[in-house]
Amino acid sequence: MSIARLGYRVALIDADIGLRNLDLLLGLENRVLYTAMDIFEGECRLDQALIRDKRLKNLCLLAISKNRQRYNVTRQKMDNLVSSISALGYHFILIDCPAGIDVGFINAISPAQEALIVTTPEITAMRDADRVAGLLEANGIYNAKLLINRVRPDMIQRHDMMSVQDVQDVLGIPLLGAIPEDLHVIISTNRGEPLVLRKKLTLSGIAFENAARRLIGKQDYLIDLKTPYKGLFQKIQTMFFNN
Repeated sequence: MSIARLGYRVALIDADIGLRNLDLLLGLENRVLYTAMDIFEGECRLDQALIRDKRLKNLCLLAISKNRQRYNVTRQKMDNLVSSISALGYHFILIDCPAGIDVGFINAISPAQEALIVTTPEITAMRDADRVAGLLEANGIYNAKLLINRVRPDMIQRHDMMSVQDVQDVLGIPLLGAIPEDLHVIISTNRGEPLVLRKKLTLSGIAFENAARRLIGKQDYLIDLKTPYKGLFQKIQTMFFNN
């Protein structure tokens, strides 16, 4: 959503076959009439399956399957699908991969040129992230960036949570950004309204905007979560809105 707000055409592919949820996060659950499976079976055209967002017309969503369907999409079909979407003039195509490291994940990453690994500062999540990073490299995807989610600066200061630097050092993946824990994320999710569309951005909303700008090369600085919340919020707000 943040990338689309900058004027780029963005396509989202929910590749979590049988367990999709991007439509819920965007408030588009009632608009999913066709999926990629329907395209493969000749039931509809690609443009019919691409669902435009209600707020930003340059943002589209494509679900691979309906929730009750459970089919594996081959690597060749994923490659062809992404190529067809790219041919429509989209600048960024983001693939939301299924959980786990089975054939569904391997097929989903087939057309990818780079990867964004999302993890949390917990040892179990970090081990999973490390395993995924290895699988990405084994499949020829070496350009990976790290997004650390649900960071708690107060717990880091008490040494009850690994710091952002600690996580980056353990995984050895370039850091894209860190997203602080925020109850507004839950509220936004339940309402199907992306956090970055709030009139008054919370700290996590600004962190998402920062990560999106860094991802497309529009911004260099990283948010320092060690700074007290109030001072940091005012500082970043000034930097964000003056750019």
